[in-house]
Amino acid sequence: MSTIALNERSLHLVRRLLADQAGLDVTASALPGGAVVVDAGIAVAGSLEAGRLVAEICLGGLGHVAFCDIRLDGLSLPGLRVDVSRPELACMASQYAGWAISLTDPADASRFFAMGSGPARALYRGEAIFGGIAHTETSTNAVLVLEGRQPPTAAVAAMIAKACDVAESELFLVVAPTASLVGSVQIAARVVETGMHKLHALGFPLDAVLSGSGTCPLAPVAADDLAAIGRTNDAVLYGGQSWYTVDCDDAAIEAVIDKVPACASRDYGRLFVDLFKRYEGDFYKIDPLLFSPARVCLTNVRTGRNFLAGATAPGLLRQSFGL
Repeated sequence: MSTIALNERSLHLVRRLLADQAGLDVTASALPGGAVVVDAGIAVAGSLEAGRLVAEICLGGLGHVAFCDIRLDGLSLPGLRVDVSRPELACMASQYAGWAISLTDPADASRFFAMGSGPARALYRGEAIFGGIAHTETSTNAVLVLEGRQPPTAAVAAMIAKACDVAESELFLVVAPTASLVGSVQIAARVVETGMHKLHALGFPLDAVLSGSGTCPLAPVAADDLAAIGRTNDAVLYGGQSWYTVDCDDAAIEAVIDKVPACASRDYGRLFVDLFKRYEGDFYKIDPLLFSPARVCLTNVRTGRNFLAGATAPGLLRQSFGL
């Protein structure tokens, strides 16, 4: 059992959002049961710095996110760099958006839906991926980031608190839509996580990954969430680059390296919004091998060898971003 308390680490970052709401352009409120909701992009604009903090919250406090310039074949873009310690915990037990929060209110039949990421997932442990993650934790508080355009209701908060076995008054929910500054930042910061998930899908041992670093362009904020889903995914698929330090036999890397980058997918080479429409808005119909950085490098500390695969596609980024 890991002694790392992901929810406690993230709560320190949430408190930074709460302490500077005006400067970060976020607002906080309390639901009837006491859960704290931070709006980071629905009724407010949010900010780049709020997005950076939200990205680090998603990583369970085990990652550092910083803004940088990215140059790809003459294309200069604002971007970010993310450096992750303990990627299995930070990315897969926390950051991965694997918790679908869905609830229909019996009073008016309204439906709430958002994808949840962050360390509260490690308390819930209701996703299949946790079957292969040894980390378990108990906590008096829970922190969850919701990607969606609806503020969570009291009933939603009660459901999440119960699933995490915490009091509602100790639940902290941060919410922002995809088409927002915070949305663009926190999705770009998943560039290491997407590669980790791809490695997991290929059967690579995640506990062999010692650290991860990545860079990704920041997708320009789109006019609506569907367009934003396209741009933010394109940023990772065609502009994302990740580096992993691993400790294993070279043969384990050689068996997967050519399959890790996005170009290994049959759906590679198309704008994500076009794929989304082609598959009638069903993510599960899209080839799962697509979701990964454009370029991936694995460095094996056991042998000192580097393994590199994939390449960025600046032309597709220009098309996606309208540049």
